Amino acid sequence: MYINKVDICGVNTSKLTVLKEEKKTELLKKYRAGDKSAREELIMGNLRLALSVVQKFSGRGENADDLFQVGCIGLIKAIDNFDITQSVKFSTYAVPMIIGEIRRYLRDNNSVRVSRSVRDLAYRAMQVKEKFTNDNGREPTVEELSEKLGEKKEKVSMALESISEPVSFYDPVYSDNGDAILVMDQLGDGSDDKEWLDEIALKEAIDKLGKREKKILSLRFFNGKTQMEVSREIGISQAQVSRLEKCAIDKIKNKI
Repeated sequence: MYINKVDICGVNTSKLTVLKEEKKTELLKKYRAGDKSAREELIMGNLRLALSVVQKFSGRGENADDLFQVGCIGLIKAIDNFDITQSVKFSTYAVPMIIGEIRRYLRDNNSVRVSRSVRDLAYRAMQVKEKFTNDNGREPTVEELSEKLGEKKEKVSMALESISEPVSFYDPVYSDNGDAILVMDQLGDGSDDKEWLDEIALKEAIDKLGKREKKILSLRFFNGKTQMEVSREIGISQAQVSRLEKCAIDKIKNKI
């Protein structure tokens, strides 16, 4: 996303106006009274607010025009649902609405597909987390979240992780004088000496099998064929295939 981009969705963002609170209140009252033009003026007068929220989501590789449009949807929802009888500033109400709309867009368009139920749990968890943080001045633990949601902590943790942005192995985690250290550089090799020694022993054990035994194992475990299909291909009965297969596996087990 280009933070310094001036023209977004055909709108020159450098010329966006900002309405004062008194004017917003006046227009909201007119809109509630049925003045549709007041709604349009409210939208145009709060586009800079939507833009400021959108800019917080920069650096995710998303198209600026798309995010701005989604942010405007959140703004419109805020205008349509704002309760003018409450002693709350419109911007205080609108910002979470815009953020929520953008988060839903990013979640639903994530390259890793997540089930609707898991996404819904994650969204509820984010709402509870935000309220808890505002009330207590700190973020809740997974245990506290799970208790308030009435869900197992493992399920809550999985849901929150499911909506986090996927990380590429080639993303830089540190850069010094132009020499970047990538995520893949920080990953250790999960295998140990025993694993590759076992692989060598397995290969040697297979090499010592007879030609027919190798053929049967190859067809069965590498080509995924049934014993009946193998029997037809090499011209022996299924019972013989079963016996030779078992014998070959026993030989391999004894070798390793």
